[in-house]
Amino acid sequence: MRPISRRSLLVGGGVGIGLIVAFAAWPRKIGSALTAARGEQVFGHYLKIAPDGRVTVAIPQAETGQGIWTGLAQVAADELGAAWEQVAVEPAPAGAVYANATLKRRATAGATSVRAFEQPLREAGAMARDLLVRAAAARWDVDPAECEAADGFVAHGGRRLGFGQVAEAAAALEPGEPVLRAADSGRLAGQSLARLDGPAKSDGAWRFAGDVRLPDMLFASVRMAPPGGQLRGFSRRSQDDRLVAGEGWLAAVGATWWSAERALVAAAARFTGNADSNNAAVDIALQQALDTGDRQSLFSRGDYAETVVDAQALAATYRIAAADHGSLEPMCATARFAGGRLELWAPVQDYDAALAATGMEAAAVTLYPMPVGDPSGAGMATLAIPIVINLARRTGKPVQLVVPAKGSRNHIPMRSPMVARMTALPSPDGGLAAWSARFVSAPDLALPGAAPPYSVPAMRIEQVAADLPIASGYMRGGSEALTAFATESFVDEVARRMGSEPFSFRMGLLGGNVRLAQVLSAVAALGRWDGGGPGSRMGLACASAFGSHIALLAEAGIGADQQIAVERLVAVVDCGRAINPGLVMQQVEGSLLQALALATRLAPEIVAGMPVVRRSGRASFAVVPQIEVEIAPSSAEPGGVSGLGHVVLAAAVANAIASGTGRRLRDLPFDSMAS
Repeated sequence: MRPISRRSLLVGGGVGIGLIVAFAAWPRKIGSALTAARGEQVFGHYLKIAPDGRVTVAIPQAETGQGIWTGLAQVAADELGAAWEQVAVEPAPAGAVYANATLKRRATAGATSVRAFEQPLREAGAMARDLLVRAAAARWDVDPAECEAADGFVAHGGRRLGFGQVAEAAAALEPGEPVLRAADSGRLAGQSLARLDGPAKSDGAWRFAGDVRLPDMLFASVRMAPPGGQLRGFSRRSQDDRLVAGEGWLAAVGATWWSAERALVAAAARFTGNADSNNAAVDIALQQALDTGDRQSLFSRGDYAETVVDAQALAATYRIAAADHGSLEPMCATARFAGGRLELWAPVQDYDAALAATGMEAAAVTLYPMPVGDPSGAGMATLAIPIVINLARRTGKPVQLVVPAKGSRNHIPMRSPMVARMTALPSPDGGLAAWSARFVSAPDLALPGAAPPYSVPAMRIEQVAADLPIASGYMRGGSEALTAFATESFVDEVARRMGSEPFSFRMGLLGGNVRLAQVLSAVAALGRWDGGGPGSRMGLACASAFGSHIALLAEAGIGADQQIAVERLVAVVDCGRAINPGLVMQQVEGSLLQALALATRLAPEIVAGMPVVRRSGRASFAVVPQIEVEIAPSSAEPGGVSGLGHVVLAAAVANAIASGTGRRLRDLPFDSMAS
């Protein structure tokens, strides 16, 4: 069997593929969304096996750097019994079968990828394994139950056949019910296998949307109006034939992106915008909603009003500013019309939203979802798509639009701001008798993590929609990162005001959440929790989010320059069965650092509804904190991990500052050291 290099395996497919299998679309007559070359047999939607033994897994989710192409491929390969060295991946094509069952659409967000696709990919691998084993058993005239599939071969006694050698015969068999593997030995799942995208990213072979090149392709740049604004005018020059004006934007097209950008600079486009859409207007809208807005009940337990009547409850208000993404990858899309169809290349997290942004029937569009440079929001590509389609129509040629970095950061919707009014009533036994939280945020922001994980007899959780003068969208960590900052800061504040030790106080309230209590206890031991007394510099936070549980110990203080200095972060994570522990570690460490940057840099200045791009302010990683992550062993269903660090970081750091200085930071980011 010829060797296959890791680099050649990053994108599978092509001529000579012998078997395509998936369980999600049985019976066979339903067909497959995957493309089959001449002579191929199609069974479903997820797996291909070539005559040389290569196994290609079609991945419905976007690779944003989180390693999901590796993780999901590992799920399928493990169940199949494939050799990891012969596993390749390719983006799944269009098809309703690839919808994310958790999000009810084809999108990559909310740490849902493994939770949504582990089961269908395991079933696809089990089905393919059964077919291959039966085909090999028939060739040997033995009982299939006596055969085993492992390391890319079907074996019986001393005989073995490579998957590719029996793929064609297997494709002719009628599929049965998938039977998942039960044995734990010799499994790919649970191993920290090398990332499939690692080598290509290291040597520059990995291709992003900006790397697409087509024959006769033109390049474009653009200036866009602020939200709700219009193009008011621009300067015309002798070469203004390169300029294309649209509703709310001005673009230039050229033989190179630089020539297009120079033409735009010379054009000096002028736009209208909402001058009243600024930081002050956001603060006013939040405060008005907090004071007089209609309250929507999200969760209730017991009778909060009756419990706190004539009692003096503890209270605090937390404020979280809007946050811009600081994206590394600019908005980019390439469009070409051919044979009456639109071909579109774009970094896509929300596949359905990208299709909708074309304004065309989905059947007339071929969308090639490119890897995403960073997870800056599911709607990132949708802003560039209508413009590049317009340019391709007008020029009659393929066009690649790259929005300048400043414009990209200004127009990607920010994370919603939030105000949280928290109240709690201590109980005579040293616990809590009542808890109330009122969260004020963007109207369309769901708050799945609004209710705390603690056992409190009377609880009231409310949400108030604020009429904000800015657009907001998804950010890594979701709304769980917002509500957990208020919840974990407040429970820590309440404990200290009651004279209780924060760790023991939390543990006393976690009787209904055993897994969270276990990771909290583990992080206290691993991080050598010192009680959090005056001058300790240690703070705790814990949360259940995305089907996982995390506890974080932060060691931090305020330096001589009055800036927050985080020295150590210790996390314990229970994410159920860890498909690839290495990926879990990477995601938790990465999200902790990204959340630390968000918490310590200056809040964006909002002008005309957009964040002004400016220097990072206080955020500096000249000294990166020591980070230690431990994964708790678990046999529970896999949970999400990509945003876990965001959920607990800010509260843990704020609690550490409270330990060491007595000052409570209730504003996020920490613009004020003594808020």
